[in-house]
Amino acid sequence: MARKKQQPVANGFVLFDVLYEDGTQTSNRKVPAADLGGLDGDLPARTFVETQDRKISEMSGAPRGPIKSIVRVRIKRAV
Repeated sequence: MARKKQQPVANGFVLFDVLYEDGTQTSNRKVPAADLGGLDGDLPARTFVETQDRKISEMSGAPRGPIKSIVRVRIKRAV
């Protein structure tokens, strides 16, 4: 029986690209894999990234704009 391919998880994290409403983008934002899944799917990733952004803006003093979209990074594997 063939094995089902699973989403690649590196070191217990899933990577996401985040696009902000002002047009800026951050790539490969790490979100713990344990926070994802279930009925919510990738929705908890947005909450996790927003929390990270809030902490970063408090420390730097430069606020980050609202998130427009968040997309899971697809890791290419050699065949």
